[in-house]
Amino acid sequence: MKCLALGLMLCTFSISFSQETNAPEFGKGLFNLMGKDSTWSANIGTRIQLLSSATWIENSNGDYTDPTFNTLIRRARLKFDGFVYSPKLAYKIELGLSNRDLSGASQYTSDAPRYILDAVVMWNFYQNFTLWVGQTKLPGNIERVISSGNLQMVDRSLLNSQFTLDRDIGLQLRHHTQLTHTFLIREIIAISQGEGRNITTGNLGGHQYSGRLELLPFGEFKGNGDYSGGDLKREKSPKLLLATTYDLNHKAVKTRGSQGTYMVTDFGFHKTNISTLFLDAMFKYDGFSFMAEYAKRNADDPFAKNADGSLTGEVVQVGNGLNLQTGYLFNNNWEVSGRYTKIKLDENITGQNPENQYSLGLSKYLVGHKLKVQTDISYLSVGNDPNELMFRLQMDVHF
Repeated sequence: MKCLALGLMLCTFSISFSQETNAPEFGKGLFNLMGKDSTWSANIGTRIQLLSSATWIENSNGDYTDPTFNTLIRRARLKFDGFVYSPKLAYKIELGLSNRDLSGASQYTSDAPRYILDAVVMWNFYQNFTLWVGQTKLPGNIERVISSGNLQMVDRSLLNSQFTLDRDIGLQLRHHTQLTHTFLIREIIAISQGEGRNITTGNLGGHQYSGRLELLPFGEFKGNGDYSGGDLKREKSPKLLLATTYDLNHKAVKTRGSQGTYMVTDFGFHKTNISTLFLDAMFKYDGFSFMAEYAKRNADDPFAKNADGSLTGEVVQVGNGLNLQTGYLFNNNWEVSGRYTKIKLDENITGQNPENQYSLGLSKYLVGHKLKVQTDISYLSVGNDPNELMFRLQMDVHF
């Protein structure tokens, strides 16, 4: 009912202002609004991802039979952005409406669906300095910072699933420096609550501190292409991004820092310092793209314990991961891509075997990332466990 009411409100809003707005071109929002005195603006858009998948698990005879099928609305979102008072004071709001977007309701979110993805104000208060305040993505690995609507393959890799910093609420200070005519440096530091998005119970652990440094020796990518999958802009000269992120979650109470499950004990919560290091790179030139990511997580005391020293069973997911991804975009806007991902968690802590996944993807871009069809097939090997095959087909539509 809440979603229906929101939809009706938006329809009424758009009809009321239809005489005063010009509909933008496809992919740039449903409509734009501008205050009569030019002291505010709003761009309103939406997007959906429709996903079908099939998974086969290897049986004792080495055969892949009896697949499981799944079809779902992977993502369905409403997006609002613009400025208030001055173009230097911008904002962004993104709401998730699909079941996957809303999942994660618990006592820590007041048992309520997690509608809000982003709710952030961005203030360019002095020259190249911008202060972000609110809930949004932390400056983590490059794959996570890339929007799910601008991915080169159907979805993000296993590395991102295991090590992502994802979203949190707090402050971010961003700055960039133009060293030479082409050499650009970007710096980001962030202080956040440390327990993920939409938490309503307050800060149970310590705070989270993140810092990211980005080097672009050959200048900026066209159209923010360093934060977009594939070389859809067909860079005329080589472009390179080299970056590193270090994150410290002080007295973390969840198994993956700000993500994972809470480490509940018989006296409260297990608290430990969790650090995560990311190294990543993005290269693009004339339709060719290559992305590399490395992640490593450590914890001072990964084992959650009760007051008497007995283990609760919750363990910090300590380990490392590597993700390599490449692709080539042909002149007819078909793209072939490939990905290799390896996850190696500490066996002494988790008892899990290394995971290796190999993926081959094919994409057709009808209107860039705004209207596209993507498919991929993946082979997953997990130590002595049964191997898996997975096929996925997805359609993306952005208004």
